[in-house]
Amino acid sequence: MERRLLWIVVAVLLGAAGGYAWWYWYGCTNGCLITSVWWRSSLYGAVMGYLTLGLVWPHKPKADT
Repeated sequence: MERRLLWIVVAVLLGAAGGYAWWYWYGCTNGCLITSVWWRSSLYGAVMGYLTLGLVWPHKPKADT
């Protein structure tokens, strides 16, 4: 379980960094809901990082013994 938690933290941090980078280089100053403020863009990136991890590493249920 600890390994999965580590991967979740890494994916969220990379997503947040990607969201911040998007805001820094491509974000607009008015009229854009997500990319107009750095923290919204970072939060959106963090959520996308978490969801992307779920696509690449799906949860496997434990087998009944």
